Amino acid sequence: MSSFPIVTWTQDGETRSARWRSEGGSPPPRKLVIADDNTYTADAAYRLACEGTALLWRGDFQNARQMLQAMARRADAKPRRVRGAPKPPASMAEAFNRHRLAQSQRARVLASVLIPVEADYAIALRRAPDMREAFVEGWGPPDGASGGYAASLRELLGLVGAHEWRKKGVPIPALDAHIHPHYGVFSPVRGEYIALVAAAALPPGAEHLAFDVGTGTGVLAALLARRGVMRVIATDQDARAIACARENIVRLGLTARIEVAQADMFPPGRAALIVCNPPWVPARPSSPLEHAIFDPDSRMLRAFLSGLAAHLEPGAEGWLILSDLAEHLGLRTREDLLALIDAGGLKVLGRSDMKPHHPKAFDASDPLHAARKAEVTSLWRLAIA
Repeated sequence: MSSFPIVTWTQDGETRSARWRSEGGSPPPRKLVIADDNTYTADAAYRLACEGTALLWRGDFQNARQMLQAMARRADAKPRRVRGAPKPPASMAEAFNRHRLAQSQRARVLASVLIPVEADYAIALRRAPDMREAFVEGWGPPDGASGGYAASLRELLGLVGAHEWRKKGVPIPALDAHIHPHYGVFSPVRGEYIALVAAAALPPGAEHLAFDVGTGTGVLAALLARRGVMRVIATDQDARAIACARENIVRLGLTARIEVAQADMFPPGRAALIVCNPPWVPARPSSPLEHAIFDPDSRMLRAFLSGLAAHLEPGAEGWLILSDLAEHLGLRTREDLLALIDAGGLKVLGRSDMKPHHPKAFDASDPLHAARKAEVTSLWRLAIA
């Protein structure tokens, strides 16, 4: 066995164990029972999951998927109205916190259907597909240790979904090409921030050198290079993002113009243009995979604005791409943002805005619909004050 946590259960009168694997950082289940095609109904499985008991599947793989779907329907069913039901949220901040709590509880329950995975990433269940390529992309190569794993079926399906996105890529009209996101790297499916960077006029000198801070897939670095910037230094602190950006830069034939470097925020030196698209919502991520969306206390936003002036050439610009969703959720005010800009020794040269086009902005059943409908994504042009 390796350093992975161990889960144990009783089967055929014997105590058995497996390594616990969770890229989302979920702790191993405290209680585990064996389940197969005939052991539990969906109602019984859902009830066990709500009580904190995980089900290690030993039956048909496709039936496990059907069980997970049935449990999801129960999790999403609207509760019956009862006396003493919770009052409507008093604010959007309260609605957001309730929504996050409900999402967390739903994820915990649906993560309770577990699949045994062999040490070589094979799944020894009837009608199980070969998912090894997706596992290698998400987990890395098998470590050669003896003993298999237990993992959430929901997370395994997420690995497969990420593998498919990585294969086919996300079309980026501004590049006239596809970007291929890796597992755990934020996919550029929201096009507003890309369109804003594509339309903004490059400041004088930007054609020589630009920085892309927190590059992720490398999409903005690639866009700057395609717009004529001869040298772009793209940074990220996440090893997955670094590997993803480098692969995309190679695919696009831009290795001569773009350098991808692992760094927490800025590379050394100064540039005529520095671009940053930080996480938009100042809240705690519930898993490592949410760090591109949620940023506790706006850590990355604060770091960018406090360090930007020291890395700008005279007359240069910093482009902050930021949604105002946090403002509509009551998690940050416009005054807070302007105070951070001022504290960084910066001034606002201008701002370009764009309304979102993603489906949630038009979904009236979404508990955060009012905030999403009002959301605007902006490119703030900043300079040394």
